[in-house]
Amino acid sequence: MPTKSVVVAAPRGYCAGVDRAVVTVEKALDAYGPPVYVRKQIVHNRHVVEDLEARGAVFVEELAEVPTGATVVFSAHGVSPAVHAEAAARGLKTIDATCPLVTKVHHEVKRFADQDLQILLIGHAGHEEVEGTTGEAPERITLIEHPEDVDDLVMADPTKVAWLTQTTLSVDETIETVSRMRAKFPALIDPPSDDICYATQNRQQAVKQIATHSDLVIVVGSRNSSNSVRLVEVALDAGAKAAYRVDNAKEIDPAWLVGVDSVGVTSGASVPDALVAGVLGYLQSQGFPPATEERLTEENVVFALPPELRRDLRDVSGPA
Repeated sequence: MPTKSVVVAAPRGYCAGVDRAVVTVEKALDAYGPPVYVRKQIVHNRHVVEDLEARGAVFVEELAEVPTGATVVFSAHGVSPAVHAEAAARGLKTIDATCPLVTKVHHEVKRFADQDLQILLIGHAGHEEVEGTTGEAPERITLIEHPEDVDDLVMADPTKVAWLTQTTLSVDETIETVSRMRAKFPALIDPPSDDICYATQNRQQAVKQIATHSDLVIVVGSRNSSNSVRLVEVALDAGAKAAYRVDNAKEIDPAWLVGVDSVGVTSGASVPDALVAGVLGYLQSQGFPPATEERLTEENVVFALPPELRRDLRDVSGPA
C-alpha cells in the first residue's frame, strides 16, 4: 500500500495586520468595556468574529447602526475618507485598525491623484479594501478585476496612468495583468513598492511548494477571505490534483480523501492556527499520519497597535 502523508505549509495563518486588528478589538474591550462596535468584519474569518462577539464586540455593516458617542473600530481592510468624516460628524470615538500595508496603498492613491494621474486599481469589486481605497480618489480610479479587462481600456491620457493593487491578490495573475497594462500603456507608472502584502506572497509561495507533491490541498479560510480563495487557485495552478477551501474540519467531505495518499494543508492570513489543528486532527482520525511542516521562510513582522488605543491603554494602566 502507498504510504500516506500530510504536509502543512509554513508560513500560514495570522499575518501581522490581522493579529494587530484582532488584538485591537480585544484590548478595546478591556479598556472601555463592552459593547465595542466594529464596522464590518474585523478580519474575514467567521470564527474570529464569533469569538469576539462572545466577548462583547458588536459587528455592524454601517456607522448608522452605531449609537452616537459610542466606540467603533474600523476593520483591517480600511475605510474611505467619507466614513471617517461620518464618524466625526456623529461624535463616534474611532479606533482605526486598518492594516498599515493597506494604509500604504491609500497614501499611494493620494500621491498619484495629486500628480494628476489616472489610477488602474487591480482588485475585486465589492471587497471592503477596494471600496476604502477607491474612496480616496473615486474620480481617478478605474477598477481592473481580470487581465482581460485591460484589453478594452481607453484612458484620456495614456501617458499619465499609474497602477496599484489590493493587498491580497494572486501574485501570478497580477503579474499578467500588469504586463497587459504595460503593453497597452508603455509609460505606465509603478507604485513605489509592491502592494501585494508580504504575508499573501509568502502563503502563496508556501502552498506552491507543497502542492507539487500533494494529491489534495486543503485551505482553511472563510469564503469571503480573498487571500484564502487565492490559495486554492494557486495550489491547483501549481499542480495539486485537487484543492478545496473549508472554514473548519467539519466542512471536509470524506469523499475528497478517497484514493488520496498525500494531503497538503495551509490557511489564509486571517485564520487562527487552532482551526488548522482541527483539520490535522480530523485527517489523523481518517488514517493519515501526523503532519510534517514544510517551511518556506520565517516571518518576523510586527505592527504596533493604533496610537489612539495605545494612549488610552496607558491612561487605564497608569505610568509604567
